Amino acid sequence: MKKVVTYMDAENLHYFEKAPIAKAVAHFAIPMMLGTSMSVIYAILNAYFLGSLDNTSMLTALALTLPLFAVIMALGNLIGIGSGTFISRLLGEKKYDDVKHVSSFAFFGSLLLGLILMAVSLPFINSIVHGLGATPDSFGFTKDYVTIMLIGSPFVVLFFTLENIVRSEGAAITSMIGMILSVVVNIILDALVIFVFHWGIIGVASATVIANLAASIFYALHMGYKSQFLSISLKWFKVSKDILSNVFKIGVPVFIMSIFLGAMSLILNHFLIEYGDQATAAFGISSRLLQFPEFILMGLCEGVVPLIAFSFTANKLRMKQTIGFTIKVIVALAAVFGVIVYLISDHLIGLFTNDPQLIEMGSYILHVTFLSLFITGITALFTGIFQATAQGTAALVMSVIQGITLIPVLYIANRISGFHGVVWSLVIADAVAFLVGAIMLYVLRNKLQPDLEQLAQ
Repeated sequence: MKKVVTYMDAENLHYFEKAPIAKAVAHFAIPMMLGTSMSVIYAILNAYFLGSLDNTSMLTALALTLPLFAVIMALGNLIGIGSGTFISRLLGEKKYDDVKHVSSFAFFGSLLLGLILMAVSLPFINSIVHGLGATPDSFGFTKDYVTIMLIGSPFVVLFFTLENIVRSEGAAITSMIGMILSVVVNIILDALVIFVFHWGIIGVASATVIANLAASIFYALHMGYKSQFLSISLKWFKVSKDILSNVFKIGVPVFIMSIFLGAMSLILNHFLIEYGDQATAAFGISSRLLQFPEFILMGLCEGVVPLIAFSFTANKLRMKQTIGFTIKVIVALAAVFGVIVYLISDHLIGLFTNDPQLIEMGSYILHVTFLSLFITGITALFTGIFQATAQGTAALVMSVIQGITLIPVLYIANRISGFHGVVWSLVIADAVAFLVGAIMLYVLRNKLQPDLEQLAQ
């Protein structure tokens, strides 16, 4: 494919190398923050559209298949984040041919990973549906959704991979456009398949796959025709020990973290069920509300990863300044969100229910969990720093520490303080992850320090 080199590539490098830190962070982070916010809005609308059919079994099927979607997304991030951080470091070293090799590997590797998932899973479709917890009423709907998702999994894995790859070269706005394209196509198709064609759950699953395919094509066209650095050409495809080690030492911890987060959610629900439907419902509502600021902070931390990775190989002083500025933004955002929650938490919970006891319980959960919003943001930044600087062991520790901590803390806190212990256990697990991350960052400080000549500039 012939590349059309525009000023875009030079502009991306400008943000990597020379733009003021605040402007560079905004360039990389704001599109990611907007993109992740759109995904939260889509999740709400998706449930709303399906809920309009007044079929509880369909809504149950949609909820039950979330772990499967999480696994598919985790496979995309396995290749995408691993390859993306490597690409940003290679750009910092100006190894442009290597960037083409890695991006081509990521493109074909993610397609292959999706095909393997489909081939391995489809013969065991009934066992998978049972494993997701489908009841006799929801079994058929769940099976339909899972079947469509597995058939389309190569495109869904590809979407999550390419979103990271495009962002890794500095094309943050292009990455955001692809994310928003996926959401918009999904919403339009959801409305059509539910209200016009009456395809129900099969239509919703198909809409998700088609939306991810549309965004993947958008990213592939960018990589093939517009990007000077990236490639989807087979002639650049290469599998080497260097590529595999650099991709998987960061990608595997990301994959493990995604699986752990799913497992933690299941374990937490198991403890909450002991305290009745109201406790589970209150936690579900507060979690949805907490998801918005969490995704904003996650978008910020994920957005600056390419900038940190590039600066790690090109200019460690700039990397240090980027991290310092990002911490200040996290503190400011967490403070703003915290004040809002403490002032109007009852009204926020009241948007979802009129039950006074549920509002009181949900408001309490919001107050407690928002205490760790700052900690969650900084912990996400620690993880991003370890990914960006190729600290595979540290990234692996961060991916499992919260899950490993939460399980015993949940058990002990539940025995000591009941429902209150279950709620506070999340804050405790977040605090432990924060402390472990801070200690590892301190231990690795010499590797991350600017060189003497950079300080002299």
